[in-house]
Amino acid sequence: MKNRTKALSALALIFSSYFSIQHAISAPSTDIFPGATLTQLQSQYPIHWVSVEQISASLKGKEPISVGFDIDDTLLYSSPAFFYGKMIYSPDSFDFLKNPKFWDEVSNGWDKFSVPKISGAALLNMHLSRGDRVYFITGRPMPSSGKETVTKILQQDFNIPDEQLNKVIFAGIGDGAKVSHMKEKNISIFYGDSDNDIADARAAGAEGIRVLRPLNSTNKPMPKNGDFGEKVVINSDY
Repeated sequence: MKNRTKALSALALIFSSYFSIQHAISAPSTDIFPGATLTQLQSQYPIHWVSVEQISASLKGKEPISVGFDIDDTLLYSSPAFFYGKMIYSPDSFDFLKNPKFWDEVSNGWDKFSVPKISGAALLNMHLSRGDRVYFITGRPMPSSGKETVTKILQQDFNIPDEQLNKVIFAGIGDGAKVSHMKEKNISIFYGDSDNDIADARAAGAEGIRVLRPLNSTNKPMPKNGDFGEKVVINSDY
């Protein structure tokens, strides 16, 4: 009888352990291992992706046009220069963006630390090879001295011929700041990473095409690409 009792106790312990293990396996995931359903893994957003080659094909047979480019996070990954400026002028806030001294510095040499984007080079080369007129319209304010090195740095970074180089246009910060400049240059396509770039392009009668902002950009919050129903250039975050 005692042996039978011991055997039953042993079986009960085995089944208890088994169900404990099964419960642990089927228990809800923790925050450390959240997991994801196949639906979540395959989730895609209805964005109008385009490649540089597709943009080029859409312009085939057309006369040269005027195109515009934003600079920061569109052609240049300029976060290193902006991060450095923040550490100098306002380590604990974004007040450095209101400081004329910062803008004087960043547009007069600090772009040497900005990284030219491969996608930017591909877009520029495509338009320059077509004979399109290329303009750089930035949201940076004009340096107080009136002098800047951004134009020269862009020329060096992207190998722009002298005869196709136009000086950077400093539109300044603010909604709609680039519209008048786009109209003046008769821009047909404008490339930019921000919502303002797309909105300003449309207000100027141009097509705004989104370029992806790098994930490690200091410019936060990140925009919602395709939020306007605009075309978005694939692989343009670098």
